[in-house]
Amino acid sequence: MEEVEKSFKCPFCLAKISMILDLSEEGVHSYIEDCEVCCRPIQITFAANQGTLTAFSRQPAS
Repeated sequence: MEEVEKSFKCPFCLAKISMILDLSEEGVHSYIEDCEVCCRPIQITFAANQGTLTAFSRQPAS
């Protein structure tokens, strides 16, 4: 399994948080993860290609 740690700011509380992303499966992946500081839901979307992170976005989950 190929993993990478991605740091970013929570779109709600602006706290710096990080998540481990699994890059072993190619394509676009999307899931909801709660902020570890304010507990509000964040929609995480990322793309992996040959074990490399090629795109990343985070936004408030609706």
